[in-house]
Amino acid sequence: MILIYTHKVNNRIKYIFNLIFRDLLGVEFNITNSTSEFRNYQGPKINYSFHTLNDELFFYSSNLLFETGIKQQNIDHVEFNRIKCPFAVYKSSCIPFDPFAAAFYMATRYEEYLPYKKDKYDRFDASESIAFRLGFLRKPVVNIWANIIADIISEKFPGYIFPQKKYSFIPTIDIDCAWAYRQKGFIRTVAGYLKSLAEFDFKEISDRTKVLAGIKKDPFDTFDFQFDMLKKYKLKPIYFILFGDYAQYDKNIHVFNRKFHALIKSINDYAEVGIHPSFASNNKLKKLLTEIHRLSNVLNREVTKSRQHFLKLNFPFTYRGLIEGDILEDYSLGYAAEPGFRAGICDPFYFYDLDMERETHLKLFPFALMEGALRDYKNISAFDAMNYIKPIIDEVKAVNGTFISLWHNESLSNQKRWIGWQNVYEEMIKYALP
Repeated sequence: MILIYTHKVNNRIKYIFNLIFRDLLGVEFNITNSTSEFRNYQGPKINYSFHTLNDELFFYSSNLLFETGIKQQNIDHVEFNRIKCPFAVYKSSCIPFDPFAAAFYMATRYEEYLPYKKDKYDRFDASESIAFRLGFLRKPVVNIWANIIADIISEKFPGYIFPQKKYSFIPTIDIDCAWAYRQKGFIRTVAGYLKSLAEFDFKEISDRTKVLAGIKKDPFDTFDFQFDMLKKYKLKPIYFILFGDYAQYDKNIHVFNRKFHALIKSINDYAEVGIHPSFASNNKLKKLLTEIHRLSNVLNREVTKSRQHFLKLNFPFTYRGLIEGDILEDYSLGYAAEPGFRAGICDPFYFYDLDMERETHLKLFPFALMEGALRDYKNISAFDAMNYIKPIIDEVKAVNGTFISLWHNESLSNQKRWIGWQNVYEEMIKYALP
């Protein structure tokens, strides 16, 4: 067991040491504020405080973990192992920054509780983040820092062995709209024709007509291909179903459509299924609970996994709503416009509610890559996509983390703007497999 000394034990301290040692390094530890207990302990130990006690492993602590409340932070950084690391310290310490404060700042999304410039969907944009500004967005820095801490402990206490982690891969699919033309109902179908006519898009009119006549397959109906990939590579994917009422940003098939229900049940035969809370539900708890309840009724079981539509996250209120809805796992933690690690982590970890100052039971599964970030936001072609995907996967494999990808049934259509991306998906799977 590792003994950690700190001069003050509070919920922030407990959370970050749980994250580093329990969740990422998989070892037992204990925290004490007793100097005598610390001095007398003969096993591996570290001192996280403002002063050294003896010839121990000393990590100089910044103030963040001993504060209460949320306030603007003056964060200095220092380059260490070719990464610009925040919370630089200028006194004697094992490393020249405070990895525990830095990890806490990243994992809790502290900066997202502070005022920031929102994008057009009222989201926190990657460009606003400290990870983007310091250039480490595409590195799982919290995992890297945890491994550095483990290496320092192992060097000081060579008899102590850390367990070996295993890399894993979780492919996920969001179903924003199950079909492009089918099962839309009379009014939406007519509206679609009129829109295409107004834009003189006669190919769209032809395609819609052929699909509705049964001559051509619906372009969003890529489920056979997905199931083939699942079987071929023995995947264990997770699907997130948009199951909200029709609205400006929520345009899936009607929630009471029987064909849609049948599709959801067939997906559930092959994979795990979670809720994709609608854009409109983000600040409306009653609507969120209704959507979870509806999907639960279709699946005839409890729904415990979730990912926000449009990746709408508002800290801490989005996650409080999910907890209220008995969701146990959320997969929303990533950026729409950039690949990388929003919380600096590529492993599941627990949500810490900064307002309430407590660790919750909601486990967060951060994704590192969404195909739309590459194609729609960065305008990367299918030909070049793997040049961006491989380095992200390499970073996760380097720390034996969990690589989670995000794709949509639409992007696997191999049509229109997604020509060639079906091949990218399979190439990504092959490269990401353990």
